[in-house]
Amino acid sequence: MIDRAARFGRIIRLLGQARVQRLHDSYAAVVGLGATGSYAVEGMTRAGIGRFTLIDFDVIEMSNVNRQLYALQSTLGRAKCEVAAERVRDINPECVVDTVKKFVGAADYPSLFTPPPDIIVDCIDSLNPKVELLEYACNASIPIISCMGAALRTDASMIKVATLDKIEGCTLAQMVRKRLRKRRVELNFPCVYSLESRQNLLETAIGEVDNYSPGPGRKRRVLGSLSTITGIFGLTAANVAIAMLSQMDAPQK
Repeated sequence: MIDRAARFGRIIRLLGQARVQRLHDSYAAVVGLGATGSYAVEGMTRAGIGRFTLIDFDVIEMSNVNRQLYALQSTLGRAKCEVAAERVRDINPECVVDTVKKFVGAADYPSLFTPPPDIIVDCIDSLNPKVELLEYACNASIPIISCMGAALRTDASMIKVATLDKIEGCTLAQMVRKRLRKRRVELNFPCVYSLESRQNLLETAIGEVDNYSPGPGRKRRVLGSLSTITGIFGLTAANVAIAMLSQMDAPQK
């Protein structure tokens, strides 16, 4: 049995015992454990969230080292979800962690999210799977936070949070919004995005299509990214989740 007061004492001082207890009682699912998802899990774990389902089909590669929390020389070739679960348990041995090493889609969600988590953090970087997850969560009334495009950005001060219907200046958000509107999905869930323009990029910032990328789905161009930006995206998503789960706006009891 760990000393929870010692481990999470500074959070208790800030938020109060009742809110921290809500975090301990909460169940979060994170889909995508790469550049943003790894930091989202880190932030929520260190806030004391008591249960996770961590979902990612991929393994750690050398090309992940520049931006992914789990990518180390010692973890190359290992499943991201397994490394993530080990790190969560090392931070908080009381935390209950389930892992799913699979490229999940619409057919998986009814069984995967039964019982439903208290919140889902979407860190998928493929368009169609992202849309399917958002559609399912919204139709099932499961609170969800979505991370939009973090690649090709360098200015941390331009990272914002808004509901999908209010976002400007993000190409990924525009494509997601268009597809969800066709499916008649409400767009009032929070997203992390950047207002930063993608103009004046180096010619090398957008690379060729990566035909060697693992897993199913459409092959995409390699996009330049900065570790600080993707990390801040993930930590911002974690902060929104912590606020929602702990009911930071609600009075203490």
